[in-house]
Amino acid sequence: MQKMLKLILTSRVYEAAIETPLEEAAALSSQLGNRVLLKREDLQPVFSFKLRGAYNKIAHLAPADQDCGVIAASAGNHAQGVAFSARKLGIRATIVMPVTTPRIKVAAVEGYGADVVLYGDNYSEAADHCRLLIERSGMTFIHPFDDELVIAGQGTVADELVRQSAGRLDAVFVPVGGGGLISGMAAYLKALRPETRVIGVEPVDSDAMARSLDAGRRVSLDTVGIFADGVAVREVGRMTFDFCRRFVDEIVRVDTDEVCSAIKSIYEATRSIVEPAGALGVAGLKKYVRERKVSGQTLAAVNSGANMNFERLRYVAERTQIGEKQEALFAVAIPERPGALRHFCTEMVGDRNITEFNYRLAERNQAHIFVGLSIRNALERKAFGQLMTENGYENIDLTDNDLAKTHVRYMVGGRSPEVSSEVLYRFWFPEVPGALGRFLATMGASWNISLFHYRSQGGDYGRVLVGLEIPSGDEESFRTFLKNLGYRFVEETQNPAYRLFL
Repeated sequence: MQKMLKLILTSRVYEAAIETPLEEAAALSSQLGNRVLLKREDLQPVFSFKLRGAYNKIAHLAPADQDCGVIAASAGNHAQGVAFSARKLGIRATIVMPVTTPRIKVAAVEGYGADVVLYGDNYSEAADHCRLLIERSGMTFIHPFDDELVIAGQGTVADELVRQSAGRLDAVFVPVGGGGLISGMAAYLKALRPETRVIGVEPVDSDAMARSLDAGRRVSLDTVGIFADGVAVREVGRMTFDFCRRFVDEIVRVDTDEVCSAIKSIYEATRSIVEPAGALGVAGLKKYVRERKVSGQTLAAVNSGANMNFERLRYVAERTQIGEKQEALFAVAIPERPGALRHFCTEMVGDRNITEFNYRLAERNQAHIFVGLSIRNALERKAFGQLMTENGYENIDLTDNDLAKTHVRYMVGGRSPEVSSEVLYRFWFPEVPGALGRFLATMGASWNISLFHYRSQGGDYGRVLVGLEIPSGDEESFRTFLKNLGYRFVEETQNPAYRLFL
């Protein structure tokens, strides 16, 4: 702790980074019954805290290492931090980025004067190519998180936080990917304010640090979520795991809807739009307050970055109401007879606001409708489900069903009597030309596509829903196809939303 404290206090970050403000979110404070403070790292020159660690590391390199140039593998904020820092210090920089990286991020890195090498469909493939380039060129690798000087640079956020809060600080909520930011901040806070709880926040589908702490060892994830791409890390660092094990009080996991809700909360407080990873701190803070019933405390969250793709805003807006517990989604069975739909809307829904309503004739004795309703809280959602049950309407709550929220609510047509031996899978395709062709080229010639749905969500990966008719005897070949494809996938054949509507 003492060594890290010294490294933080002697950091060179302010040659490039700025001291960002700590702002009170008045409306959010009133809503949550606690004083909520936002540490505005989204205001850095590269719109992310990553500049701190990258610059501190590069500035401390020996002259001979600087002369060789620096290199990094990144699709996001670390890339911009390294490129900006290298330009500031007059050093040559090379950034290896996946081919799937949105053009806006590539242009930002090139704008800082770095050479960009596009390679592979994902970060792992880009990182492998980066290692090959290091062997060939002798360039100095700048690690995104597992390095003492990088951790110390990120730790200066805590130094500012302590000075700016100037009093009681009950808990600090920090986004966690590889663990560099929370490691530096936790070491500093526990040295100066051990009474302050340091709470990391991770997405439920990218929770490598939480799983590692639970297991008592570093755990490598088989897959990572792609929505909060700034923290999409399969395995945390050796150094950062040790810091978190010693100094972090707990990790809070949040889902996509809660992150979207946090993006809206930050926008309403600051009129700034942060990226999904940048909103994790606020998402964790809101969940912590809701579940622990805390009040009257001073809570700070780090807004870690604002490199948001504009195209992704539509998806964020669509998921925000559910994240704020203000929308509920239900599958409801109603009798297939004249007047049944009118009776359901007038007697059951009543004065409630309908946000979604999908219906198509499927059977002559019963119809299934997909309905979304505005609600005030989770209790009202539960009460509406009970009301329908008491009145003889079979229903399933789909509010937490990701297949329903991502695909089914946008699909029309109902079930097909012609389909046989159908299996349903969700795939994450890289958003690059030829991705669908690659999928089709490796697929068995005897497998018929019976359902297909794709909708752009403005990220590095598209989400695709595919139904396939697999003849008897081809099951093993199909499993081999999935294994060799190289795309992330989830089977949804037994999902109730699929069984009812598709």
